[in-house]
Amino acid sequence: MAELFRLDQKIAIITGAASGIGRAIAQVFARQGATVCVVDLQQQQALQVVQEITSTGHQAFAYQADVTDAVAVKQVVNRICKDQGGVHILVNSAGIAHIGRLENTTVEDFDRVFAVNVKGTFLCMQAVLPVMKQQQHGVILNLASIAAHVGLPDRFAYSMSKGAVYAMTLSVAKDYIHDHIRCNSISPARVHTPFVDGFLQKNYPEREMEMFQKLSATQPIGRMATPEEVAYLALYLCSDEASFITGCDYPIDGGFIKLNN
Repeated sequence: MAELFRLDQKIAIITGAASGIGRAIAQVFARQGATVCVVDLQQQQALQVVQEITSTGHQAFAYQADVTDAVAVKQVVNRICKDQGGVHILVNSAGIAHIGRLENTTVEDFDRVFAVNVKGTFLCMQAVLPVMKQQQHGVILNLASIAAHVGLPDRFAYSMSKGAVYAMTLSVAKDYIHDHIRCNSISPARVHTPFVDGFLQKNYPEREMEMFQKLSATQPIGRMATPEEVAYLALYLCSDEASFITGCDYPIDGGFIKLNN
């Protein structure tokens, strides 16, 4: 069993890997033998993640890029391919949130969320596609959300963006199945990341613990997920053991979608 879900000799690009879910995925993939390319706008944080990984004897490299910039995305993918010899796995974890309804979402808010969550995912998939087609092998995993499947209060722009990620996942899986490229997505519910802590500190000063417990309780299982739990699902879907899986979305939500009646 210890040999299952190995990623030896695989080059994995993980966007948004300087923190949160992306960081956990980078760490888990590296432990399983992948050479991990930590792609993030925050260079110092990316270097810190690389240091954490390499200090345990595993392979990781930091690359700075803005996923909303088409030229920058192509350049970083080309650089990774030149440095590492190719790319076998892409995990689109870079993303931002937004709180608001239709009536109080500004055009600027909408464009900002769209640019990172939708355009960024599109650009990264488009950049790796020629390499994966040439190899006739590749795995793409996108981070969607339960917001792509159910209505959430005050999450208009965010829900729009994650619905688009889910739809793009299905389209890419359909179009490139004969190129042996698999494309799936994960839809987490609330995950306890530094973003959650910052959100609570900003919006609920001196009530952080109360609100944390309230948000945790919205999952029927009674808590938030850990980033590592999401990372282990990502590992399975990107491993050869999942070679028969494509065009699927996997909620990891503590029962939120099916059990919240």
